[in-house]
Amino acid sequence: MVIKVLQNKSFFQRWKFNRSLARHMELKKLKYGEILQVLKYKNINTLFQPIVGVVNSSLIGYEALNRPIKTRNFSSTEDFYQFLGDTDQIFQFEKLTRQHSIEKYVELSRKNKNTNKEFIFLNVHPKVLNAANYRSGETLFFVEKYGLDPRQIVFEITEKQAVHDYTQFERVLANYRYQGFKIAIDDVGAGYNSLKTMMCIKPDFIKLDRSFIQKIDKNNSQQELVNLFVQYASQANSKVIAEGVERFEELQVLKKLKVDYAQGYYIGRPSVSLIENDLDYKVSI
Repeated sequence: MVIKVLQNKSFFQRWKFNRSLARHMELKKLKYGEILQVLKYKNINTLFQPIVGVVNSSLIGYEALNRPIKTRNFSSTEDFYQFLGDTDQIFQFEKLTRQHSIEKYVELSRKNKNTNKEFIFLNVHPKVLNAANYRSGETLFFVEKYGLDPRQIVFEITEKQAVHDYTQFERVLANYRYQGFKIAIDDVGAGYNSLKTMMCIKPDFIKLDRSFIQKIDKNNSQQELVNLFVQYASQANSKVIAEGVERFEELQVLKKLKVDYAQGYYIGRPSVSLIENDLDYKVSI
């Protein structure tokens, strides 16, 4: 009797596992299909979040944030990008969003009669830099087509993803730099091998993860860590950008620590439009 109960329990557990696995595989299939639809119809919404000087509040650029307009099988934008990074469509998707971001920025700049001189930060997955179908010069051609200077374009490499082939990584980044592009490391302190990646890349911008910034006015340890990054950046000829600034008090501490630039909801939320008047914006902060 006991053996039979155990056998039934084992059968039920296997049935539950197989059913769960089948649902998981079906969801993966649906998600992958949805990514293909986003690519096919270019269902991308591009937002721009301002980045400003901590001391004088002057606008220095925008981070372009690309989000799928509508999804049915992804719980969030983060879920979408996490799944995308494990597929064979990441290269095509980033190529699309890179072009879309530049097109949108130029369109909005012309509409506002801006000077088109701000930095544009474009997110790049490390996997894309190691892709076999990477072709040198594609982005440069597109940037020059729209009358931008490649020195305005900053490739923002997320630190939340591991870099596996540093030799290839350095080769591709060296080629981008040769063309005039700048390099930033995103989410520094939140991902894999932060210090190794910084030493390898020697970035123009170091973007500190929001975990270092939020409530920094109440935490001396956070202040000491940020100060170390500022000192390192000064020696490495890099600039520090504090991400996730949401309060006035945080910005005041960043000024005291001599952080170069700031980004976050207190500075400005991601928007479908650019700032029309830089002077008014500086006064408002």
